[in-house]
Amino acid sequence: MGRKWNNIKEKKAKSDANTSRIYAKFGLEIYVAAKKGEPNPESNGALKVVLERAKTYNVPRAIIDRAIEKAKGSSDEMYEELRYEGFGPSGSMIIVDALTNNVNRTAPAVRSAFNKSGGNMGVSGSVAYMFDQTAVIGVEGKSLDEVMEIMLEADVDVRDIVEEEETIMVYAEPDQFNAVQEALKAAGITEFVVAEITMMAQNDVDLPEESVAAFEKLINALEDLEDVQQVYHNVNWE
Repeated sequence: MGRKWNNIKEKKAKSDANTSRIYAKFGLEIYVAAKKGEPNPESNGALKVVLERAKTYNVPRAIIDRAIEKAKGSSDEMYEELRYEGFGPSGSMIIVDALTNNVNRTAPAVRSAFNKSGGNMGVSGSVAYMFDQTAVIGVEGKSLDEVMEIMLEADVDVRDIVEEEETIMVYAEPDQFNAVQEALKAAGITEFVVAEITMMAQNDVDLPEESVAAFEKLINALEDLEDVQQVYHNVNWE
């Protein structure tokens, strides 16, 4: 695969002013995952994936515990998982995943963010077919050959293993997320730079210089929306 992971890393480079907002989004995502199944990551695969990703963002334990405890309680808050697709400047492609308790609020807000930044929303399926759902796990402190050997010895199927910016990145099918992590943990790795299931573009694009500012404005506007959890795109973000 060999793709730089800037599109994932950029999410970790938020300023301190946005930290509370990021934590709030994780709190909601953890609550919804725990509410849909058992509030135990060992028996709830979706919850386990969210918690592993939360660790890489240093989400405080108190926020995690509070969300899980809320899911165990009698709260009847209902949230829908929604996906919007659209196009940004210069034909860039964008996927927006949201959790909302008010669809009538979310859709207009997403559409407005696109329209105000030179983009436009597309119909369902207009963009997603150009992306692949992918498990991405990044580690430091091991060489490329060492990680390859770990995967071979554990008999874990992966799409690719590459070195990117001093981090060894393992790309795998979504259903191999836990297998990859468990193999690495068994080899003594306790911390992960990246650990998530994401949507990765099949082909990246470089924007012309005159479109970069508008694209950044659009991505920021989408990520700032209360109901938006994840924003994926196909732009090389340098």
